[in-house]
Amino acid sequence: MHRHVWMCKIAQTVCDYALILEEIICILAVSRNSKSRMNKKGKILVIDDNEDILFSVNTLLSKYVEKVKVNTKPDNIAHFIKEFSPDIILLDMNFSKEMSSGKEGFFWLDKILKTDPNAIVIMMTAYADTAKAVQSIKSGATDFISKPWENDKLVATINAALKLKYSQDEVDDLKKRLSALNEPLGEVIGESEKMQEVYRIIEKMSDTEANILILGENGTGKDLIARTIHNNSPCKDKAFATIDLGSISETLFESELFGHERGAFTDAKKEKQGRIEAASGGTLFLDEIGNLSLPMQAKLLTTIEKKSITRLGATKKLSIDVRFITATNADIYKLVEDGSFRQDLLYRINTIEIHLPALRDRGNDILLLAEHFLSKFNQKYKKGIKGLSHDTQRLLMSYNWPGNVRELQNVLERAIILSSGRFLHIDDFSMLTNQKKGKVKNTETLNLEKLEEQAIEKALYLSDGNMNKAAEILGISRFALYRKIKKND
Repeated sequence: MHRHVWMCKIAQTVCDYALILEEIICILAVSRNSKSRMNKKGKILVIDDNEDILFSVNTLLSKYVEKVKVNTKPDNIAHFIKEFSPDIILLDMNFSKEMSSGKEGFFWLDKILKTDPNAIVIMMTAYADTAKAVQSIKSGATDFISKPWENDKLVATINAALKLKYSQDEVDDLKKRLSALNEPLGEVIGESEKMQEVYRIIEKMSDTEANILILGENGTGKDLIARTIHNNSPCKDKAFATIDLGSISETLFESELFGHERGAFTDAKKEKQGRIEAASGGTLFLDEIGNLSLPMQAKLLTTIEKKSITRLGATKKLSIDVRFITATNADIYKLVEDGSFRQDLLYRINTIEIHLPALRDRGNDILLLAEHFLSKFNQKYKKGIKGLSHDTQRLLMSYNWPGNVRELQNVLERAIILSSGRFLHIDDFSMLTNQKKGKVKNTETLNLEKLEEQAIEKALYLSDGNMNKAAEILGISRFALYRKIKKND
């Protein structure tokens, strides 16, 4: 009797544990399903005349995607595209009884692509053959699946199409951002003989996509010339991307230029398209190419020669079609002699060379540019300044302009903001006259550290404290400028 009681208690305990275990399994299943629903993405539109097919697709795909809409009439496709904005359209190829040619499907596929050229369309038919599959892809469909389908295959096809859609959206978004960079900074202004020579070279290159090297001092407008070349080239409607190699660290440069795969390094939480890949078909402007390290020079040389890139963390090569425009204020031929710049890379980037003259060598272009900036800043600051006095014109023409056009623009903007008269007079340019008066004082010392301090102070003054611009005026990198300031503190 005693043994029977204990056996009953053990059986009850086992039963209780079984119930608890069953509850835990149910909770985990609900949690897993809830998490799955939270992570579901993608909107699918299914058009098929068979309601049983629509029910099956809806039941299957609702487990994996965010939303599914089904309809039996292809006439409603335009409405759904506008109101529902599907990521993927599953389109039947035959809507009339006894039809098996697929002509109706191709007709509606054409309608869809005219409404949205980037639409992701997967064709479906019970009358599948190789010819229809090939014609579907040639007509613009993304994929082709036969009915009845295998559930796993249909889900895999949808997942692949969604990845394509999201990748396409990312590229479109990047191109939109890059196209914003295509906005012209303004016309290239100048009538001097040296600038006329620059115009002649740009005109000769208008029908080519040769790589170009632009040489010139800081502030001479190398970026504006690069944009002008792009806007007059066969790829003017494509992307124009820029990278300032003087303001980006080497560790970031490789990822920025070539892109990376998810997990390629610690902070690579998702894949990223590099500037070269994004600019494919268009132009990539590499400013301050002289600052590029030798290892990065080797990678850039390989890219230009092979016309392909490999993202960080990837093994697959991607073909690219990019026109490279590079620029530097350094004596790049001296860098080659010193061994700090590869001669073979120089040969690749300087198919054509453009030498931009310093502002001090452009004569009356100084006054032309001054009038241009006067008009620009009059409008910006709602001023009514009529022009420059004769004394002011003489001052601007006699000044050395170490910061070139950028410095002239800065000086004009400051004068216009502070001026309250109808004309700009010498008094409005105290920043220039004070520098002229200070010339004698500045030569009283030949101490290199003092001269360096004065140069940094002047560069920071001319750039309104902008470290990037100050570094450009001094002809050094931003990081070098930080080190020098810290050393002088």
